[in-house]
Order: sequence, then C-alpha cells, then structure tokens
Amino acid sequence: MTAALAPDTSGSAGGGPLPAVRPSIRAAIEPDDTTPVLDVVVPVHNEERDLGPCVERLHAHLCEAFPYRFRITVADNASTDRTLAVGRALASQYDEVSVVHLDQKGRGRALQAVWSASDAPVLAYMDVDLSTDLNALLPLVAPLISGHSDLAIGSRLSRTSRVVRGAKREIISRCYNVILRGTLRARFSDAQCGFKAIRADVAERLLPLVEDTAWFFDTELLVLAERSGLRIHEVPVDWVDDPDSRVDVVSTAVADLKGVARVGRALATGALPVAQLRRELGRAEIVGSQMAATSADETAGVAPGMTAQVLRFAVIGVISTVAFLLLYSLFRTAMPAQVSNLFALVITAVANTAANRRLTFGIRGRRHAGRSQVEGLVVFGLGLVLTSGSLALLDVASPGSSHATELVVLVIANAVATLLRFVAYRAWVFHPRRQSA
Repeated sequence: MTAALAPDTSGSAGGGPLPAVRPSIRAAIEPDDTTPVLDVVVPVHNEERDLGPCVERLHAHLCEAFPYRFRITVADNASTDRTLAVGRALASQYDEVSVVHLDQKGRGRALQAVWSASDAPVLAYMDVDLSTDLNALLPLVAPLISGHSDLAIGSRLSRTSRVVRGAKREIISRCYNVILRGTLRARFSDAQCGFKAIRADVAERLLPLVEDTAWFFDTELLVLAERSGLRIHEVPVDWVDDPDSRVDVVSTAVADLKGVARVGRALATGALPVAQLRRELGRAEIVGSQMAATSADETAGVAPGMTAQVLRFAVIGVISTVAFLLLYSLFRTAMPAQVSNLFALVITAVANTAANRRLTFGIRGRRHAGRSQVEGLVVFGLGLVLTSGSLALLDVASPGSSHATELVVLVIANAVATLLRFVAYRAWVFHPRRQSA
C-alpha cells in the first residue's frame, strides 16, 4: 500500500516524507528525541470547508492536553476541490502538521498508507467533522503508550456514552453490531466510530492482512486483532452526529455485509493466519485457554462451523419459504391477506426453529427446547412485522394488487427477515453459552 503514498513536500518540514523507522515508545518520549509519540491521521476527501477548523481545533487541544510530542497528518484522498491546498497551508502554519496526498479514494487506503510509513510508535485517526469530543483522545491513547493495550476504540454504544444522532443511524449502528456478534463473534462494541488508535508495532503485523480500503477497514482490522488475541481498549465517547455527513448509508451497508461474508469465509477456511499471529505475538497461551473453554461450550450442543451453519440454514430457509408461500396461498382462498400471513408464518416458524435447532446448530434432546421455541417465535415476530408491513405498504401504494404481486413482495420481505433471523439464532437463541447453562 505504501507504493501509492505520495508525501506532499511543499511548505514546512512537517510536509516532508515520513520516516520508516519505528522507535519504541520509551525512546520516543525521551527529551532528546524529536520523534512524535502520537501521529493522528485525518483522512479527507473534498473537505476544503471543514479541514481548517478541524486541524486548528485538534492542534490547539493537543498542545494544551497532550503531554508528549505529536503529529497531525492530513491524508488527502484524491480530492478535486481545494482540500490539498488548505492542507498545505496548515502544514506551513504549524510545524506539527504534515500533508500526504493519495491519488485514490478510500479511508482504509489512506490509513493503510500513512500508518505503514509513520515513524510514531502510537497511531490514531479521527474523522474531519470531529463528531467525537476531543477530551476522549488522551484516554484513548494512554493505554497504548503505557503498553496495557494494543488497540483502542471510541464507543458510542457504551452505557456511559452520550450520543446525539438520529434514530435511523442509531438503529443501523446497533443492527450492524448485532450482525458482527452473530456472524463473526466480535466482542468489541462499536466498529464504525471514527475514533481509533493502534500501536505501531501491532499495525506493522496486521495491516498487510487487511484487504478493505474503504469503510469496512476498521471492522476487518478489529476482527483480525481480536482473533489474534490482542487487547482492545474501549473508551466511552460523547458524540454528536454531523448533519452534513455525505456517507452513502445504503452502499456502505452493502459493502459492509460483503466484507463480513468475506472475513467470515477467510476465518472459516484458515485463509487468515490468526493462529500464527497469536504465536508470533505471544498470545497463543492466553487465547488457547479461551478457545478451549469455547470448544467445551460447543461440544455441549452448538456446531462450531459458521460456513456449514449458513449452508444448512439457507436450505431450511428455502424450504420454509416455499412452505410459507403454499400455506399463505391456501389460507388466502378463505381469509384476508394479513390473517393468512399470520397463520402461515406461525406454522412455519415452529417448524423452522425446530429444524434449525437440530440440523443447523446441532442441538439434541429436549433441554431448553421450549425456551428455544418461545425465543424463535420472538425472532419470527420480526418477520411478521416486516411481511405485514410490506403488505400494508403495498395496499397503500397499489390498492387491489394481484396475488402474484403480493407473493413477490412477501419473498423480498422474507429475504430480509431471514438474514436477521440467522444473526439472532446464532447470537442469542442457540448461542453456545446459553445452551450449556
């Protein structure tokens, strides 16, 4: 990735090439060393309006509240406005500010490039809108400087966080968190907050294995770190949503789901060498004991392989969908659409939960069977909301629609409900620890 790095050489010395030699944190904090302890990267693309206030505010905060040498690196991602010119002016104004220009877009690409070339022992980044309160910056990096932790993230989902944002973004963020826990068994709470830090020696080992160059970069890095036995420190943050955010929520969500599937497949097939990383990083013994405990839970009932689970769940899902449509069509000859939908869904819900319990998640016997059915009905309640809601919207948008149109709408709604149902099954209903309790 560093081959794509094009350091800006105009302005002050702060805009020159970044050294590739990494000193230790202890060496960097010595009085006679000029190496920054912390390098804060601000990735930007067409941010000519916000870049100046961001860097000025961040620089003032670090001068006042951060007790060590620092650098602020503006990482310009192929901007077509005056962003690069603004960055160069800031680099001329402040000795601690550096500018790097990349010819291609992508937040992950920018962080990969700058972090790989930085000489600072602690690396961080934050979004240019500064939605996160800067008072959380020192608590974020302090555990990395002390050596207590390997990575640190700001969390908007902590109980003590204070967050101001719309309901849509709140729901999306929490749903994404549930998906990560259900599919990749992630234990960190907030993958998407643009406020993170990592030790340079850790970044040197992990970055070559991270493929994503856009928004999923953060999640992929965190999953890889967690599976490698690294310690991730979480800091509750005060966060105010930027109303001018230009992130395309739909395309980002689709890309994230594709990333989840890719990383899950790489972990399942062994393409990601997490076991080797654990040994190299000296975490094999600690993680080994945790894996042994997890294996004990899995042998209590829940099948460990996510790939096999997805395949079995998909087959059962197809059969359930066909059965649902047949039952719906049968009931529809004598009952209204909503009533037919309810009866067909409840019948297939019971059968689907029983089939997934035994075939997908490998649970035998009657223990917790009743509880699983109750929780399965709760999960299928989501399907009822989605399917009934879609029928209601269809009736409003196109009154008197044909039976074929109703079926098409129901198939789409069921597809969305199926994805969420698998996550809920894996993360909650049939989770290994709950089945062995």
